[in-house]
Amino acid sequence: MEITIVTGNKGKFREFEELAAELSGGLLRMKWADVPKEEIQAESLEEIALHAANSVLKSGRLDPPFFVEDSGLFIEALSGFPGPYSAYVHKKIGNEGILKLMDGVENRRATFKCVIAFVSAPSAPPRLFVGSVSGRIAKKARGDKGFGYDPIFEFSGRTFAELDTKEKNRVSHRGQAFRKLLRYLGVSYKER
Repeated sequence: MEITIVTGNKGKFREFEELAAELSGGLLRMKWADVPKEEIQAESLEEIALHAANSVLKSGRLDPPFFVEDSGLFIEALSGFPGPYSAYVHKKIGNEGILKLMDGVENRRATFKCVIAFVSAPSAPPRLFVGSVSGRIAKKARGDKGFGYDPIFEFSGRTFAELDTKEKNRVSHRGQAFRKLLRYLGVSYKER
């Protein structure tokens, strides 16, 4: 079985590709498509992912099955900021900007959330699969793996950028959402 992920982010594709290979034992193969999709600004990741999936479907540029994914970093002390605006905020102020906003803040709790919008057929509405992981914002960026906010998101004492992809996929928001998609598809998987 083949499923296409629609993204311009090679890091996301690699994570999903490794997840598919590891969990499905080769039964599910990932393809990558960087086709245009409408990305709206909205208050929820679910709304953003649904809109993007529907825009790809309506464009006719890609046949199902495919999915789009949207993720966000929700920082408790910043009232959930940057949340659904995470990609935009990362482009504008990066990890350094987030660390400056958190300078002197005691409460460093944060949640990474992922929403997958999966389209199985041309007439089928997208189905949503959500994953989240709780952690904290590190005092400084650490690690050279991953992408985006990985160097400042700490889980069990290490940042996501200090974990190799296999370790990260075991606990990450993307890994959780993808496992839900696999269950929906009836692809049995086992952790290795």
